[in-house]
Amino acid sequence: MTVDGPDQAFAVQLDSDNELRCRQLAADLQLPLTDDDSASYTYLLIYTEQGLALQRTDSKAAGPVMVDFVSGVASYRRAKGGGELIVKAVAGDKQPRPTVLDATAGLGRDSFVLASWGYPVTLCERSPIVACLLDDGLQRASQAGDSALQAVIARMQLQPIDAVSYLQQLEQSTWPDVVLIDPMFPPSKKSALVKKEMQVFQQIIGADQDSELLLNAALEYANNRVVVKRPRKSQFLTDKKPNFSVEGKAIRFDIYTKKAFGK
Repeated sequence: MTVDGPDQAFAVQLDSDNELRCRQLAADLQLPLTDDDSASYTYLLIYTEQGLALQRTDSKAAGPVMVDFVSGVASYRRAKGGGELIVKAVAGDKQPRPTVLDATAGLGRDSFVLASWGYPVTLCERSPIVACLLDDGLQRASQAGDSALQAVIARMQLQPIDAVSYLQQLEQSTWPDVVLIDPMFPPSKKSALVKKEMQVFQQIIGADQDSELLLNAALEYANNRVVVKRPRKSQFLTDKKPNFSVEGKAIRFDIYTKKAFGK
């Protein structure tokens, strides 16, 4: 696995308590290993007490980016509910739950919501760095000793590959019922957390230049529907009009239907 995307200075920070893991991660990603925590590199992958994190090194940098399904927002949403809008867009309370391919998994938040509602989800993430963060979060959650959380995580299967390549290698009998696409778009000014993470994503992955290819592949391989997440007032992805949309206050989901569930 090698790091792609724009030319950024990434490295793995050597930690004596996790030396073997650091060396393995650096080898897997073909990144330098460093014991220098200064600004010699733009970003450092660091093993913290909480898990694997990506930290920008400049003096005004925000806190680290990591995946956490055990505590924080993810835990609250699992316990208190939430995500009804995306669930409604995907298939609602349809039984049995349709299979979902999250074509742009990122930090896995939408996949986690769907898995919490009982959906089996395959997460495709093409950035090796983001995929490593996501894999670390999944591993920690599966080992947290919470049986309900473990059941959710068991419904989430990570594929560190771009979604188009993944879809093209599937047998027709294993095509997903729903493909979910969340293209990169400008972050909300109201959320410093989202803004921080979107900045990282833009610098790791680069500009979103293959939306049309991804949407066309999703429409070809999804059994029932394709769901595209957009800012509420934005244009349709690649100007392709959906069959219908589900709107919230800030976002909407555009739904492209192929056939009814169960047919």
